[in-house]
Amino acid sequence: MQTQNRNENPESGQNFRQEFTEALLYTHSRLNTNTAKILETASFLQALIELLSEKGEIAIEELDERKRVVGERLAAEFRAKGMGAMLQEPEYDKYTFEGGVEIDCESRVHLCKASCCRLPFALSTQDIREGIVRWNLERPYMIEQGTDGYCIHIERGTCGCTIYENRPVPCRAFDCRNDRRIWLDFGKQIPNPAVNRPDWLGYVTQEAKEARKP
Repeated sequence: MQTQNRNENPESGQNFRQEFTEALLYTHSRLNTNTAKILETASFLQALIELLSEKGEIAIEELDERKRVVGERLAAEFRAKGMGAMLQEPEYDKYTFEGGVEIDCESRVHLCKASCCRLPFALSTQDIREGIVRWNLERPYMIEQGTDGYCIHIERGTCGCTIYENRPVPCRAFDCRNDRRIWLDFGKQIPNPAVNRPDWLGYVTQEAKEARKP
């Protein structure tokens, strides 16, 4: 007996829509609850700051500076742990973006191993709505990478980009010429030997941290 798929069965489609609506209702109700708690906490902190300022216990200018420093530190930790949804900031229209660089990648890719295609980055809302560039479902909205660390859209073997015309802004704007993670000397075509390592990005990141230690 031939069965109908969901698209051919109006009742099935209606049931799916109802389930989806209920899921959205639950999600939005939780968001409202969380927003109310955040507003309550923010009001409490603001009231405390104003009272301390009025009593001369703290200076608002010093507090603002400390907040900026701490905020940057916490944001970096937040990103490093892969928490939250990441989106490009600021966002540009990738089809009118004029900040790109011209590099003869074809003549160098055998040296650099297309290392730029192993760098993680966040997509834009334009990329997401377009539905061509794939993102990591476990880390929204980071570019999806394979188990080898390469962008899911790279053609293994040739290192060609399979979505070149639709590639995100970070791909268009990235300039590897002075990036010592990739090149020790771009002009002389001397790559960083670490590009041959499967753990290249983690290795050069740790190497840079060690170099900064006093």
